[in-house]
Amino acid sequence: MDRRESAPEESGFLKDLKTEEIEYDDKVEYKGKTYRVPYKMIKEVVFSNLDQSELGDMEHSARLQYRLLLLDSVLKAKVEFIRNRITITYNPTDSGNRKEKISQQQLVDFLAKEGVYVDPAHVAERDVNYFEDIYKYQFEPETIREHAPYGYSLKEWRSMKPAWEKKRDETIKEKYSKFQEWQDNYLDSHPDLAKEYGVVTKPKDSSIMERIRGKKGGDKGFWFHGV
Repeated sequence: MDRRESAPEESGFLKDLKTEEIEYDDKVEYKGKTYRVPYKMIKEVVFSNLDQSELGDMEHSARLQYRLLLLDSVLKAKVEFIRNRITITYNPTDSGNRKEKISQQQLVDFLAKEGVYVDPAHVAERDVNYFEDIYKYQFEPETIREHAPYGYSLKEWRSMKPAWEKKRDETIKEKYSKFQEWQDNYLDSHPDLAKEYGVVTKPKDSSIMERIRGKKGGDKGFWFHGV
């Protein structure tokens, strides 16, 4: 029997369940399939024209980037010492998801505690579609990371691509056809192996040179005396 005077503390599991009660549609329809994503619209902010002396050096910048990434509300962070710039992708306070959130001002205050002060005149922010810009980039690299061949622009490559793909498919088909032909010829010349695979082969007429050399029919063939 539980003899504790006070009620037991609420477990973390129950707290999570209460958090889950927040109404949030985390489903995304794509190509006839449904995906669940933790975010919908998030934000990316770029703090530029920073004082390089405040960033310290490349090692201190790397440590600052690491401390930014420790924040649960920060998805991506990039501190560029050479360019005097910091780029942060974060979950804003006005989003409807269940994840940890942070505001742009809170990020500015965090950087100030780290000794990096942001100039409001050099702040650029944009909305980011998590599914389109982040999720698909990781799980659909062939469509997202398309690059043109060396010497061509992406526009030129996309106009050339259909003809190139058609030629590629024809080449693959031709190579496979040649391989099948070689495979059939090989089995015809090795009836025992063809029998193991259950392949019915057709006997071929031996050529003149094969009859001369006696490679078929079991005969020794014949040979010519000197001229």
